[in-house]
Amino acid sequence: MASKPADATATGGGGVAVVHDSAAAGEAEVYRSELTPLQKHVAFFDRNKDGIIYPSETYEGFRAIGAGVVLSAVSAVFINGGLGPKTIPENTKTGLKLPIYVKNIHKGKHGSDSGVYDANGRFVPEKFEEIFKKHAHTRPDALTDKELKELLQSNREPKDFKGWLGGFTEWKVLYYLCKDKDGFLHKDTVRAVYDGSLFAKMEQEKQSAKKK
Repeated sequence: MASKPADATATGGGGVAVVHDSAAAGEAEVYRSELTPLQKHVAFFDRNKDGIIYPSETYEGFRAIGAGVVLSAVSAVFINGGLGPKTIPENTKTGLKLPIYVKNIHKGKHGSDSGVYDANGRFVPEKFEEIFKKHAHTRPDALTDKELKELLQSNREPKDFKGWLGGFTEWKVLYYLCKDKDGFLHKDTVRAVYDGSLFAKMEQEKQSAKKK
């Protein structure tokens, strides 16, 4: 697992040791300015906020939102293996670590998607609303498993097999983790995925449930 940077200790006036918060001291430059919605979406998995998401962090993030060991492990390999190489800056050697660079996550966008994120990772409200206008037949504010399959089918671009697999995996995992007891994936939940707020909320709910 990627280790977090150690707390930096400095000597203040009078020889008093001052311990600085490691997260603040080691926070990556990407977090010092406004993130795009797509960057917010993936930033949850950057557990130490160094701007780079390693497979161990993806695994940790999935476990934090309630995914099982197998799903978390498979997701880490699939996501980092598929997105990582596209986001690595030029002339940067990473070996087989499969890092995802948050700053460049827009470069990892696959085809056959919903178009809710544009080429720069910005949220496109019209495309989001289109999902439910076209495919939410049972309820206007939610998708069933069947309607989700219809959505995936309509997004498919010819011979874009990697895009098909990417879209299928993302939506199916979301549906598996977030559908309600009646099998509906709610619009508010999907919106929260796109704006980057869902995963933190799921982690908090899981932690609260443990304390009960």
